[in-house]
Amino acid sequence: MAATNGSIFAAMLQEFDGAARILNLEPGIWKILTHPKRQITVSCPVQMDNGEIEVFTGYRVQYNITLGPAKGGIRYHPGVTLDEVTALAAWMTWKCAVAHIPFGGGKGGVICDPTKMSKREIEALTRRYIAEIVDAIGPEKDVPAPDVNTNEQIMAWVMDTYSMHVGHTTTSVVTGKPIELGGSLGRREATGRGVMIVTREAVKHLGFSLKGATVAVQGFGNVGSVSAQLLAEQGAKIVAVTDWKGGVFNQNGLDITKLLAHVQHTRTVDGFPGSEPLPAASLFSLDVDILIPAALENQITIENAPAIKAKVVIEGANGPTTPDAHRQLHERGVFVVPDILANSSGVTTSYFEWVQDRYGYFWAEKEVNERLEAKMCEAFNAVLQTSLKYKVDMRTAAYIVAISRVATVTRMRGMYA
Repeated sequence: MAATNGSIFAAMLQEFDGAARILNLEPGIWKILTHPKRQITVSCPVQMDNGEIEVFTGYRVQYNITLGPAKGGIRYHPGVTLDEVTALAAWMTWKCAVAHIPFGGGKGGVICDPTKMSKREIEALTRRYIAEIVDAIGPEKDVPAPDVNTNEQIMAWVMDTYSMHVGHTTTSVVTGKPIELGGSLGRREATGRGVMIVTREAVKHLGFSLKGATVAVQGFGNVGSVSAQLLAEQGAKIVAVTDWKGGVFNQNGLDITKLLAHVQHTRTVDGFPGSEPLPAASLFSLDVDILIPAALENQITIENAPAIKAKVVIEGANGPTTPDAHRQLHERGVFVVPDILANSSGVTTSYFEWVQDRYGYFWAEKEVNERLEAKMCEAFNAVLQTSLKYKVDMRTAAYIVAISRVATVTRMRGMYA
C-alpha cells in the first residue's frame, strides 16, 4: 500500500523496507520493528464555553521503547488519525536512533480544531487528555512535547496535570515547556537551527557555499521561520516563503527580520510589503538552490516532484515527501536530507531539556547550541558516510543507521517471554 493511497504509516514501511533489505535484517527483528508496541485511543469529554459537552478522540502511540522512554509530540488538528500518529511515532523511533539519543519513539494527537476553541476549552481538553493517558506517560515511560497547534503553555498544563496525579512536581515528564517551568534555553529555535546546520553541511558536501544560495521555504511556523532567519544570517538568500494563506517572492531576497514582524502582526506572510504574491502551489517549481518543506506530510508528491528544480531538499517537516516522489528526486540527482535527520535537532534539544530537568541543573544557551551543533554534525556525518558506503540516497542511509542501532539493542536485550 503506497502513501499516495492514503496511508502515512505505509509510506514509513516502504522507507523501512528498503533499508532493512540492505541490512539483511532477520525476519523476527523485522516483525518487531514494523509493529507499534502500544496504541492508545481515548475519549475526552469537555464542557465547552456554551455549556454543551463535546467528546474529543485522542491517541497516544508508543512505537518502540528499546532504546529508552518513548519521545514525541502531541498535535491538535482536525485531520489527526491513528494511522498518522502511528507513522509519526515510528519516525520518532528512527529519528532518536539517528540522533543517537536514548529515547524510543512516541506520538500523540487529538482530533480537534484549536483555532475554533477558547483558551479555557483548550486547557480543559489538554488536562482531560493527559488524565486519560496518565498511566502510560512519565519521565521514564513516555515524554511528550509540542507539535502541530500545541505550544509551551499547553506543555505547562501537561506537566501540571501529570504532577497533580502523581502528587509531586515532575518537570521531566514533558519537554518544550516554558523556561520558568524547567524548559531549556534554545529549545524553541532548535529544530530550525538543526535545519540550518544540516543545510550548511549538505552544501559543503556538494561543493557550493550557503553565501548567495537561493532558498525557498514552505511553511513559516516555528521551524520554517527560524530556519529562514538562521540561513539568512549565514548569507543565504531567502527568495520565497509560503504559509497557510499564501506566499511571497522576491528574487533579490526577502528581509526575514521584517517578514517575521509582519507575521507577528498579521499571522501570515501574505501581503508582505516589498514582495510579489506567490501561489503556494508554485513554490516547488521555483528555480532555487535549496528547497525546505517545513509544513505538513505528503507535500512533495509524484505529481509535483518533476517540477522541482532545487539541487537540495531539506525536510524540515515530518514526512513531507512521498516514497514515489523521493525516488523520482533521487533519480534526477536531487540531494534530499530526510526528515529523520534534518529535523532531529528538535528531539535532540528535548533530550537536553529532559537531562537538565532530571539533574536539576541548567545550561547556558551557548552550551545548548554547542552541544546541538556537535550532535547534528555527528548525525549528518554518520548518515553521509553510510550513504557513500552502501551507495544509497541519504534517506535510505538514515534508515540503515537507525534500524541498525535499534536492531542491535533489540538483539542484545533478547526476547522476554
